[in-house]
Amino acid sequence: MATTTDSSEALPLLGIGSCLAGNAVRYNGQTKSPNTHVRNLCERFQTRAFCPEMGIGLGVPRPPIHLVGDEHAVRIVDVETHEHDYTEQIRAYAAQVVQQAPGMVGYILVKGSPSCGYGRVKRYSPAGHFVASDQDGIFAAELRRLDPLLALEDDGRLNDPGLRESFVTRACAYHDWKRSVADGVSARLLVDFWSRYKYLVMAHHVPAYKAIGPLLAQAGKAPLQPLADEFISTLMTALARPATRRSHSNVLFHIAGYLKRRISPEQRRRLSELIEDYRTGQVPLIVPITLLKHHFADNPDAYINGQVFMDPYPDAARLRSLV
Repeated sequence: MATTTDSSEALPLLGIGSCLAGNAVRYNGQTKSPNTHVRNLCERFQTRAFCPEMGIGLGVPRPPIHLVGDEHAVRIVDVETHEHDYTEQIRAYAAQVVQQAPGMVGYILVKGSPSCGYGRVKRYSPAGHFVASDQDGIFAAELRRLDPLLALEDDGRLNDPGLRESFVTRACAYHDWKRSVADGVSARLLVDFWSRYKYLVMAHHVPAYKAIGPLLAQAGKAPLQPLADEFISTLMTALARPATRRSHSNVLFHIAGYLKRRISPEQRRRLSELIEDYRTGQVPLIVPITLLKHHFADNPDAYINGQVFMDPYPDAARLRSLV
């Protein structure tokens, strides 16, 4: 599977493990077959492939490596002797990747990899005994440290519809932010950006929704750049929390309220029934969303039409048919 590097700049840019992109860069000289969901994402986003082990000069094939040490101080070393420590080299390579791809908004990591794994990588004792599956790979952890706003997932976790939807939502929100602030930050920009994301954030984390308004009220009173940094960090952290049927339903009812005096009682009843059907798991999210869009097409509302919640990412209809 080839990755794209010359797609339209309007598309978000994802990094991806080179083996998932069809390149034979694994330690044993093989590639890794991407699942259907990874392939679909690569068709809808710009992608750029990286392999940290190849990036630091290790060849193919090469001796395998793994994580060793205390859970708070792991190192990445060769499996056979533990004498070759590649930790700092791989961290430095992660910094190169961030510099080489400043537009990158997310990364598809490689399940189980000691360099590119996410969250469940095996850790061993100095004697080589398995201890736990409780780590990020060294490269993945450094990406997270260097850019905490990056959307990160591994290819295995992307099989889960909710995690996949969350990953795409965060990547697209970060892409929107990068484009919005490309020419600088202003108080008006922050307010306008927030006005479009209110309902999406509400669907993921109500406390963050309640906190951002007072935060932005400081615009003009506090230094702007630190305020902007806190704002986008709060927003992206909120989006990293899984939305639930209950929280989505809360937002759907809020949005439906804008139609209260515009549609008939029977239409309001049917819309409420569909939202309740979604809340109880009888229909997917796309069903009430589609009906809302139908009503707002007939009864335009500039504020709702601008809400990212209604169309948060490419191919929203397909992804939202699964959550």
